[in-house]
Amino acid sequence: MKLLDHAERYIAYALLALMLVVVASATLEVAYEVVSNLFRSPGFFIGVEDLFEVFSLFLMVLIGLELIASIRMYLKDHRIHAELMLLVAITAVTRKIVILDATTMEPLTLFGIGFTLIALTVGYYLLRHTGKTARPETDSLLPSAEN
Repeated sequence: MKLLDHAERYIAYALLALMLVVVASATLEVAYEVVSNLFRSPGFFIGVEDLFEVFSLFLMVLIGLELIASIRMYLKDHRIHAELMLLVAITAVTRKIVILDATTMEPLTLFGIGFTLIALTVGYYLLRHTGKTARPETDSLLPSAEN
């Protein structure tokens, strides 16, 4: 059993290191997209289509940061925090909504995405206000409920 615990910890550290590399790379990609879009014609303006791409990349970086916080919290107390996982899911669904072309989607699909976002948000609210999960530490990337 001790061997499994050590293997699990090393895997979590490897995932953390890989996630840091991915988030750093994605941050550079966001910077590149913003700068390259600013210097394209007509100059110093980002087109609407490009804004969707930039916002999508921003949200991907935020998802990566939330996953890093999740791995850190797991390494700290060997528990997966449902609250943080819900935040990651809410951010992922929000990203999907930002890049979504609603004109080509089936109405039932749009309803499903909306219902999923509402369900995740209600779940997060209930977890935060029932006091049944540990709150993120103050050194975490997420704001506390008191702020």
